[in-house]
Amino acid sequence: MPPIMVGWIVDTVSRNPPQWIQSLTGTSDSWTIAIFCAMLIIVIFGAESFFQWLYQLRFMQLAQRVQHDLRVDTYRQLQQREIAYFEEERTGNLMSMMNDDINQLERFLNTGFNDLIQLTVLFIFAGITIWMVSWEMAVISILPIPLMLVGVFYYQRKIAPHYLRVRQAVGSLSNRLENNISGILVIKSFTAERFEAERVEQASNHYKQVNFGAIKLSAVFIPLIRMLIALGMAGAMLLGSYWILNGSGKLTVGELTFFAMMVQRMLWPITRLGQVFDSFERARASARRIFGLMDAPNRITEVEQPVEPKQVQGNISFNQVSFHYQPEVPILNNLSFNIKAGKTIGFAGTTGAGKTTLIKLLLRLYDVTGGVITIDGVDIRQLPKRTLRQNIALVSQEVYLFHGTIKENIAYSLEAVSDAQIEAAAKKAELHQFIVGLPNGYDTLVGERGIKLSGGQRQRLSLARAILKDAPVLILDEATSAVDTETERAIQKNIHQFTKNRTAIVIAHRLSTIRQADCIFILDKGAVAEQGTHEELLGLDGVYAGLWRVQTGEV
Repeated sequence: MPPIMVGWIVDTVSRNPPQWIQSLTGTSDSWTIAIFCAMLIIVIFGAESFFQWLYQLRFMQLAQRVQHDLRVDTYRQLQQREIAYFEEERTGNLMSMMNDDINQLERFLNTGFNDLIQLTVLFIFAGITIWMVSWEMAVISILPIPLMLVGVFYYQRKIAPHYLRVRQAVGSLSNRLENNISGILVIKSFTAERFEAERVEQASNHYKQVNFGAIKLSAVFIPLIRMLIALGMAGAMLLGSYWILNGSGKLTVGELTFFAMMVQRMLWPITRLGQVFDSFERARASARRIFGLMDAPNRITEVEQPVEPKQVQGNISFNQVSFHYQPEVPILNNLSFNIKAGKTIGFAGTTGAGKTTLIKLLLRLYDVTGGVITIDGVDIRQLPKRTLRQNIALVSQEVYLFHGTIKENIAYSLEAVSDAQIEAAAKKAELHQFIVGLPNGYDTLVGERGIKLSGGQRQRLSLARAILKDAPVLILDEATSAVDTETERAIQKNIHQFTKNRTAIVIAHRLSTIRQADCIFILDKGAVAEQGTHEELLGLDGVYAGLWRVQTGEV
């Protein structure tokens, strides 16, 4: 509207006001018409301000809502992925997708998408108005547009691979930074600061170089488009000036002024298409990564009609179970054993025998490649994953604590848990005395990943968390490997209390931890080599007896 208003004002002060304004105002007095135009300008800019307010309030809120919903949906989908996905993907790359890529989409919605809408509306409106003034000048003005559009689409096709490489470089840089920050203790102890700084510099330099490739291409686009616009605009202005100077009556000074301003308003924004498509390609590269994650099928799937047991007793059976992470390297070979509900079973064996793997299979973090695992006679693949895992409490050898208080970590994911229940669990895990000796007691912050606690304290806290869960199946995977001998002895005294009336699977390198188990299985090369009680296995004078003699100092 501003170019139209300027054209009317110019014709009005030239004593040649537009006929329709004369009809609307009922006068040909130029001053009266000028006052009318001034009032109309205020109304028009008032409307523009109102819609700008709406844009700021609603359109940007839309971008924030989309960003929020997409991040939450992506995270939920990420949580449902199988554990193998997290072992194959780098944490920094996932963090880059969850933060930087989603923020890139939000930035496009905030600016680029809005620019596309405005440019489309402006181009249609401006095209109609300049055609109404002079179709000849309009044709000359828009002659460069086909070339400009060809340039835009060519630019889009060329810039897309650059921004895909940029997103990949961001992920690689995030991986390096996350890896180094997590391993800062190792870096310092090996005085590898200079080495790691160089590796970060290399990753950052790679990110800089791939960005330079995109910048070089985008830098040449706008100048070329500007020159095409200048050619069309110069030709139209030359024709309009010729008509006025010759007194042809085809055009007024005000219409020429309007045409010059409107053509500029219509064509110059096309130069912004480069920036819009630049933003669009960045967003599209990010969207490919995000929706690639969301659309990728999960390898651990649920059956259409799962079995929902009323109560899990804890009878566990491995029947001819085979498994491999890589086809050429088998981990479990036709492994078979039965565990009765309420019994404590120990597993021992050399490193790599498959002890931790069978726990991952029981939790269905992986699916067996052969055979069947059942709980209470039901194939675990027929159970909902949530139901299966709710009935199993795990104390892993790799303890992970969340940033928060000791109380929050013990009661993790549990609702309506009393302080008395938390303290009871801590006492059974031989952690209560340590906690009450802290200045803030159970409200003490453990730090990120429990960094403020020792390895043994983290392990006992994880044990207290599993005890509080009170699941019918308890798995202790090297649950006392990081505690001292005295603490381990105290925990063992309590073990019969928190394994009472539940199935307990205890994996240990220290055979003293599983000495009192109802049955002990010795794994070797993915199969059961020996089984029996402590005394029975010593009597066999086999693998277990040899390990026992080594650990007791006889050998």
